[in-house]
Amino acid sequence: MDTLTDGVRSLYQHEMTAAGAAADSAARWEHLERAHIVSQPYPWLHTRNHVAMFAAALRQHDRREALGQVVRIVVAAPGSALGRYPEGNTGRVAAGLMTPMPVPADLADELARAAA
Repeated sequence: MDTLTDGVRSLYQHEMTAAGAAADSAARWEHLERAHIVSQPYPWLHTRNHVAMFAAALRQHDRREALGQVVRIVVAAPGSALGRYPEGNTGRVAAGLMTPMPVPADLADELARAAA
């Protein structure tokens, strides 16, 4: 498991704050997905992110997404603790539970700086 630096914590919080302030659901989900990518190596943040995604799905009355988030809430912490998570995965049901995805270039740069 990676060590959570202040920079990574700050980057995660920035994305979560932006998700909460988003004017529409598409922007909210984009920030939640970015926060998910940041959170994956850290059991608490990863679980917290899926709880926020679950809440967003409930607000939108998206049963499929909400159910998928319940599954992800259960597996997030153990997956992070064991290093078994698909890097870059956005955390959404449509992405698949174990499908690795490319990390957006700007986020990869921010993560590299934050981890230092």
